[in-house]
Amino acid sequence: MSTLALPAARSTSPTWLRLRNALRRHPTAIVGAAVLGIMILVALFAPWLGTIDPQAVAPLRRLKPPSAEYWFGSDMLGRDVYSRVIYGARVSLAVGIAVALFSTFVGLAIGLVTGYIRWVDAIVMRIMDGLMSIPSVLLAIALMALTRASIGNVILAITLAEVPRVVRLVRSLVLTLREQPYVEAAVAAGTTLPRILTRHILPNTVAPLLVQATYVCASAMITEAILSFIGAGTPPNIPSWGNIMAEARSLFQIAGYLILFPGICLSLTVLAINLLGDGMRDALDPRLARRM
Repeated sequence: MSTLALPAARSTSPTWLRLRNALRRHPTAIVGAAVLGIMILVALFAPWLGTIDPQAVAPLRRLKPPSAEYWFGSDMLGRDVYSRVIYGARVSLAVGIAVALFSTFVGLAIGLVTGYIRWVDAIVMRIMDGLMSIPSVLLAIALMALTRASIGNVILAITLAEVPRVVRLVRSLVLTLREQPYVEAAVAAGTTLPRILTRHILPNTVAPLLVQATYVCASAMITEAILSFIGAGTPPNIPSWGNIMAEARSLFQIAGYLILFPGICLSLTVLAINLLGDGMRDALDPRLARRM
């Protein structure tokens, strides 16, 4: 019986090898990974890349167009838009990565249990279905309306909105995996439930979860920008791409650059994450891999 369980235990190693080799055949995924890496480096080295304090106010130099002094121009308070965009990358990327990690871990734990234990599935999935019936943006807005504006609350609100989608994905995988011969052999051998979930089922959910995490990260960044744009996200004193665009929406016709630069950064980052996710999906899907 132990030999039947070996394929499940060894499935993680070929996953990473297959992912590395297949991504080399996906130029768009490599481009996405490169752009995302650049954005992460920009966020990490923001204190050294920023030319001026992003909170420094200079009323006499407000609404200056892009120039050698103000690369991206200055806003209505005379603050350097370039520095604010650089520091805004920290907030947007931190929210996206944190939401992807938290929602993946929470959704994985719930999905493993609900997919394997039938009576838990009947209760928990009805709750998840109810949450999924509400658009994620509206659910995040409702949750933020109950709390004060902060980065932590934004991460929590978006995570709660994204968890049901991860739970449904993991549950669908577990429903298939628990019928496999190696799982039935483990049950017949008297293997405990925690060991079955962690040893035989969990490794086979890694590949789809990696792909799902990239989409959750991109969705979280867009949701954070929407929340900040309508005033329900991060506090105004913390520069984020959504906040920068929100403050400049009334000046769009006379100073379009105030929205242009943070909008480009947000679009490029989300596009890079989606390209990376598409490449990972093609690399980890056995049917597409055989076709290629």
